[in-house]
Amino acid sequence: MLHSSADTSRTDDASTETEIVALIPAAGIGSRMKSGCPKQYLDIAGKTILEHTLAALFEHPRVQRIVVALNPADTHFEKLAVASDPRITTVVGGEERADSVLAGLDYLTSLQTEKSIWVLVHDAARPCLHRHDLDNLLRLIEQNTDPHGMCGGLLASPVRDTMKRMISAEVRGSSNTHAVSQTVDRNGLWHALTPQLFPLPLLRDCLSKSLAERACITDESSALEYCGYHPILVNGRADNIKVTQPEDLALAEFYLSRKSKESIV
Repeated sequence: MLHSSADTSRTDDASTETEIVALIPAAGIGSRMKSGCPKQYLDIAGKTILEHTLAALFEHPRVQRIVVALNPADTHFEKLAVASDPRITTVVGGEERADSVLAGLDYLTSLQTEKSIWVLVHDAARPCLHRHDLDNLLRLIEQNTDPHGMCGGLLASPVRDTMKRMISAEVRGSSNTHAVSQTVDRNGLWHALTPQLFPLPLLRDCLSKSLAERACITDESSALEYCGYHPILVNGRADNIKVTQPEDLALAEFYLSRKSKESIV
């Protein structure tokens, strides 16, 4: 069975009223990678992508626990050395990303704690997260002086490229049926990244409502948006890429090697 119990003891001061828990939906099969295993288990720079992702989160001292939502048929995670880390708990994920996130939220809700839990939802295949970005995102918690005010936020980067809207069209002598409808004004457009940070009860309520009403939910922020909230955009590094296509592997390896050199300097 995939569900395991993590040590819930904390190493920080007992007076701390807020706990940061990272949640990684990792139940996808990564069909676009066209590989023999889910993309999060592909090797780059000496480790699997998922191991790099976990390490990037644990680099921050405020992240003391991570919940990983796995596919019920997953046979790869248990073979990783990190699987025995007592700070990691696994839960059974769902068919869609939102289902996996909700499974992790349900697990965290079942824990008996007097602390206020904020959840960092991070993509399993986004291994190049920088500590500085995570610092900036977590500052939102300190800014949350009004319990009815700021609802959380997400790392994001402004769109730099010219954006085109597509239409279907017949192109003579070509199998391509996509054509440009119009150029979209990129002012005010941002690429949504992860982690995305929200209070546990609020994120769980919004995600549950969105799923029950069959809303189009592509990330956690969209669930809060559907429920009328306005998450804060925190400017993040554009090299915090998500490995989706085969060509992303070399780029992620380059960014990881550069990140390693930066940490040494």
